[in-house]
Amino acid sequence: MSDIRLIDTLPIDGTFKGMPGVPGPFPLGRIGEMGWNLLRGDLPLPVALLKQAALTHNGEWMRRFIQATGVQLAPHGKTTMSPQLFQRQLRDGAWGITLATVFQVQVARRFGVSRILMANQLVGRAETAYILRELARDPDFDFYCLVDSEAGVAQLAEAARRSAPGRPVQVLLERGMIGRRAGCRSMEEAMAVARAVGEVAPWLALRGVEGFEGIVAGVDRDDAENRARAFLDSIVETAAWCCAEGLFAAGPVILSAGGSAYFDLVVERFGAATLGRETMIVLRSGCYLTQDSVLYERAFRRILERSGVARAVAGGLRNALELWAYVQSRPEPTRVILGFGKRDASYDDALPKPLAWFRSGVHACPEPFASTPVVVALNDQHAFLDLPPESPLAVGDMVALGISHPCTTFDKWQLLPVVDDDYTVVEAVRTFF
Repeated sequence: MSDIRLIDTLPIDGTFKGMPGVPGPFPLGRIGEMGWNLLRGDLPLPVALLKQAALTHNGEWMRRFIQATGVQLAPHGKTTMSPQLFQRQLRDGAWGITLATVFQVQVARRFGVSRILMANQLVGRAETAYILRELARDPDFDFYCLVDSEAGVAQLAEAARRSAPGRPVQVLLERGMIGRRAGCRSMEEAMAVARAVGEVAPWLALRGVEGFEGIVAGVDRDDAENRARAFLDSIVETAAWCCAEGLFAAGPVILSAGGSAYFDLVVERFGAATLGRETMIVLRSGCYLTQDSVLYERAFRRILERSGVARAVAGGLRNALELWAYVQSRPEPTRVILGFGKRDASYDDALPKPLAWFRSGVHACPEPFASTPVVVALNDQHAFLDLPPESPLAVGDMVALGISHPCTTFDKWQLLPVVDDDYTVVEAVRTFF
């Protein structure tokens, strides 16, 4: 079985973090039958969970945004590495799934994803051999990867020549920035690589130009946004030069970029391109599905300020990812210790943000904090929470936290329960990191 239904058959038991120690394993697809409720204390904490209504809302918001702008979406699957969420995104209208490594491609292929944009160079004997075998085996496998050097083009073309998959490997030319990640640093370098692809036909086919604007840095927010615009314009200019020399293979010219912070700018700059050929814009935003409570929540507020189209798509994006933990200790009047740490939540951008608290027998639902406490530090399994001395938080209370940067929270959980508005578990998603 190579489709998503296989995940429902996978055995789940108390060896998964956040799962009760119930006797014997059960199929993941039956988790909704257990009747577990977070607020009733049925799940051991800490636990990272997803809110069903917010996932549905965010998927619908992005579907309406891509329809309104006429672009395509290939959300970056490395955010969640959950084939169940990949399928949700595809059902919502995604053109394909973006991934970063061949391992991630193998996971997606195992569960039936047929169109993959690998936003990375394809390097390595085993990695290249796998992709070429898949291209030969499955005529429906629509695969794209990146090139940014003549050496990389030569190596990939030679592997394709030896393997003879029966069709060319589709590649996108990557533009980069000095001092940053991969990608051609100059127009001269980019054109040399593009011409090199043409010289190794029919083993490779140049289908477009791409880059990642999320790595730009500036002295302030406005400077960073202007630098992002300039970088996106360099991608369009590169594509125009390639068109002028007839270097692209048949089919629409793909212009691809769009992390989760500047996807409106990608629509703006790429949408203005006039290449004289059919053009397809492919966004790669991945974090929209779960959003977060700090980094992308802040970035999305700025998107709404910049983009009239985003404002017109009513409802915005909602945080769908929460981390819950118990108050384990209150050793000082202004210090609480929570039972989670670096093993459970992201901390590469900002520390988790307390959202609400719950006390069984007192609250009917989570209560927003009257004066928000602050997580000031994390150990491996403990969080240090500073709060006013008059705060009622006590040992045994439950605290809900939002996180910053979903990518580095998902990778800490093999299984995330999905809950309804009452925090009853209705399903769960499995991750593969």
